Amino acid sequence: MAGSLTREGLTVAEGRRGGPLIVTEDVELLDDLLRLCAAAGAEPEVHHGPPGQRGGWERAPMVLVGDDAAARCRGAARRRGVMLVGRDQDDPDVWRRAVEIGAEYVLRLPDSEGWLVDQIANAAEGVGRPALTVGVIGGRGGSGASTLACALAVSAARSGRRTMLIDADPLGGGIDVLLGGERAEGMRWPDFAHSKGRLGGGALEDSLPALHGLRVLSWGRDDEVAIAPQAVQAVLAAARRLGGVVVVDLPRRVDEGVAEALAQLDLGLLVVPGELRAVAAAKRVASTVRMVLDDVRVVARGPYAAGLDERWVAQAIGLPLVGELLPEPDLLAAQDAGTPPGGSARGPLARFCAEFWEQAAAAAGEPGSAAAPAGGGAP
Repeated sequence: MAGSLTREGLTVAEGRRGGPLIVTEDVELLDDLLRLCAAAGAEPEVHHGPPGQRGGWERAPMVLVGDDAAARCRGAARRRGVMLVGRDQDDPDVWRRAVEIGAEYVLRLPDSEGWLVDQIANAAEGVGRPALTVGVIGGRGGSGASTLACALAVSAARSGRRTMLIDADPLGGGIDVLLGGERAEGMRWPDFAHSKGRLGGGALEDSLPALHGLRVLSWGRDDEVAIAPQAVQAVLAAARRLGGVVVVDLPRRVDEGVAEALAQLDLGLLVVPGELRAVAAAKRVASTVRMVLDDVRVVARGPYAAGLDERWVAQAIGLPLVGELLPEPDLLAAQDAGTPPGGSARGPLARFCAEFWEQAAAAAGEPGSAAAPAGGGAP
């Protein structure tokens, strides 16, 4: 494998934790806070004052104290993540009460609702470093981009990484088919067609089919359903918040929805067969993709036409070379036998994926990983 990978993001986030602790006797304020927790996909614990059980105040991922309950929370242990919440925009004593309970933020509803939903969701999900998000794009039709996307996801899951595979190509036939999971239970893209705002990462993960140790978002078998760009943005953002790895199988065309997906990638892999027409087509794809995504790199796929090799392919396109995929004659037979791309630890495809993730781990500074080799990769 040529080049090096220097993107951060290959760390599995902590598991999801409980929802926030709410301390209030204000019925209307409580209704508002419960509504915001529901929007964030979190289940709160509600008390009229600091919890009586030992450690309840300290264990909660965040604490939302109503204006009415501030006096009752004086003397509670100082900790991070305490927020004083109310509705009175002109209360002159609010800052004094915030200092008395050690609040980090003073929030007034409804003005702060959107921000608070994000904070509740982050706290409930135990958000850590966002997922390393890799998109795979074919330089021309039939280049093997979907196969590589599957193999990268399956191999990442096999190595213990939290992994999600997202099919962003509605005309690709459904990437779940490559994994033998077209009948698996779970939600598909049409179920998210009208999503907007924030999706809970845990709720997204739990709703998707589980195949070969990873979660898969693919297309249904019915007529094509238009997915709004806002839905694409919401789904990708939720997937990234989970940490680990997200692999996105992308179409060659760039519409508004694909642009939203590209905007959330850390790295794009452009799969280019070793022939002149494929290189010419890939240059056009690359120029379009790079209008949104800066870091695009070439995966050259053999066999090569006379006089070409993997470095010539990358140089002709003007992008860094990640590595090459050599022919693998038994790949289709293995798929027919039920082994998905990346399901075997042997062969050129498996070697490419193993080296790719090893370099990604080294770039992210994971313990026990080898240093990323020097080469033609972009810094």
